[in-house]
Amino acid sequence: MTTQMENETRKNPSRRSRPWVTGVILICIGVFLLLAQYAKVEQAGRYFLPALGLIFLVWGAATRNVGLLIPGGIVGGIGLGAVLIEGPFAYLGDESKGGVFLLCFALGWGVITLFSALFTAKVHWWPLIPGGIMAVVGGALLASRVAPQWLTILGSIWPIALILVGLWLIIRWRGVRRE
Repeated sequence: MTTQMENETRKNPSRRSRPWVTGVILICIGVFLLLAQYAKVEQAGRYFLPALGLIFLVWGAATRNVGLLIPGGIVGGIGLGAVLIEGPFAYLGDESKGGVFLLCFALGWGVITLFSALFTAKVHWWPLIPGGIMAVVGGALLASRVAPQWLTILGSIWPIALILVGLWLIIRWRGVRRE
């Protein structure tokens, strides 16, 4: 039985790295919770989501597992957005705070693609779709007071983009079938 496990570990190096990665993650969470006892509770709580996102990103990068990068990017982006709108950008109006939050959330989606390119065998491009949409809306909210009008216009014409992408896919599919 032991020989079989040793052979599997030699074949799959990521299995060998899991115990130390899990150990490091548990130590990080323990240190965070220990320090949270001595800091103001609201300040420690503010950094919990970004820290959790960072843990998932490091864990996913170390194990080369995109399944861990996805929650890391999402939770990290949400956490960063919450920290920024409660901290340095607390003075902004509601629309601008929404723009900052959406841009941070979009950044989290972009990190998924970046980390998958750097640390896994396959680049995952699909997170750029929701991230791009959030970046456009967040940028429009921050752009100016004209942003609500732009959002209204975009909200009424976005189905045209779906139609164009659908036509492109059909034309591409027909071209591939002819070859």
